[in-house]
Amino acid sequence: MTIKCKVKSIQSLASNTYQILLHPEQPVSFKAGQYLMVVMGEKDKRPFSIASSPCRHEGELELHIGAAEHNAYAIEVVQLMRKALEKQTDIEIDAPHGDAWIKEDSERPVLLIAGGTGFSYVRSILDHCIAQNKANPIYLYWGARDESQLYALSELEQIAAEHKNVHFIPVVEETGKNWQGKVGNVLQAISADFDSLADFDIYIAGRFEMAGAAREQFTQNKQALSERMFADAYAFI
Repeated sequence: MTIKCKVKSIQSLASNTYQILLHPEQPVSFKAGQYLMVVMGEKDKRPFSIASSPCRHEGELELHIGAAEHNAYAIEVVQLMRKALEKQTDIEIDAPHGDAWIKEDSERPVLLIAGGTGFSYVRSILDHCIAQNKANPIYLYWGARDESQLYALSELEQIAAEHKNVHFIPVVEETGKNWQGKVGNVLQAISADFDSLADFDIYIAGRFEMAGAAREQFTQNKQALSERMFADAYAFI
C-alpha cells in the first residue's frame, strides 16, 4: 500500500549513517522485522528496514540509512528526504513488506544478527520482544567496521543490564585503543560462542553474502535449522 509521509527529522547517528523519522498520513500496520519501500519513481522503490517496533512507534516510522560515499542508492534517498524536510513536501512509501518478522508464538531462544545498519531490523524485533515481556533468551550480535559505527552501543548495554534474558555482543573489525569487546567477523564470533544453534530462531540483517554465509555455516557446522533462520535476503538468494 502506497502512503504519503512527512519527514519529521533527520539526525546523524554515525559517520554517513542517518536516523530518519517519518510521519505517515495514516497508520501503518506492520510486524517487527518488516521493511518499507521508499518510492523514488514509478519503477524505483528502495527497501529499508523499519527500526520502530509495531507496539511502540507512536504513529512514526524510524529508518536508519547508511549512506557512505560510494553508495549512491542510499545517498539519493537521504537527499530526497532532506529536500522533503526543507520544503515540507511529502514523500511516498510502500509498506509493509517482508516475511522475516518475529515469530511471536515461538518459545525458542532468539539469535539476532546485524551487520552495520542492519541493526535497524533487529532493533525493531528486540524492542517488540521487550515490550511484550517475552522471556526467551535473546542474544544480539552486532558487527561493524569499528566502534564509531555502533551508534546504539550504550543504549543496548543498558537494555542488557535491565533485562536478564537479553545478551548484547558487539563485534568490530578494527579496534581502538580502548575497545574491550570482540574483534573480527561477527559470524565467526557467533561460531566461537555456541557449540550448537539447533534450538535457536535466528534473525539476520546484513548484506546478502553475509546472510548466505550464515545459513551455510550455521546449518552445516552448528546444527541450525534452515527453516528457523529468517532474513529478507533469503527471498532473493
